Amino acid sequence: MPKLKGFSLIELLIVVAIILIIAAIAIPNLLRARIAANESAAVSSIRTIGTAEVSYQTIYPATGYAAALTNLGGAQPCVPAVANACLIDDVLAQNGTPAGTGKSGYNFSATGDVSTFFVTAVPIAVNKTGNRSFCGVADAVLRFNSSGAAIGNAAACLALNAIN
Repeated sequence: MPKLKGFSLIELLIVVAIILIIAAIAIPNLLRARIAANESAAVSSIRTIGTAEVSYQTIYPATGYAAALTNLGGAQPCVPAVANACLIDDVLAQNGTPAGTGKSGYNFSATGDVSTFFVTAVPIAVNKTGNRSFCGVADAVLRFNSSGAAIGNAAACLALNAIN
């Protein structure tokens, strides 16, 4: 009887088991890396919004800071005005595409008045898209809430730890 060539069922099961063990080790690291990238993007976006708020206040001193996040953006081709200052990307200004779905795993909001502004970034799903929420006010110091919960107002933001 001729000898058959190929792999036995046991050999194939061992290879599959090894692949599953490697995947079990790699996938959590991949998820942690994605959360870290989302948090980094959120911090960058908060800084961008803060800079845009200061620019808006400089350009429109009678208005003060932008009343809403949408006032800082504008659809292309953008013509600067109080309602749409064309200072940030419209995807960020609209809080994602379609509007309101977030950007890089975070939902953003910004409010302002004549004297100050308040901007936040909250993870869409805590421990899945981000672990921490972030905020900023007119003092240009970014702060975070390690629980990922929403930050209600500027006073609550000022009580949080600053990002190093």
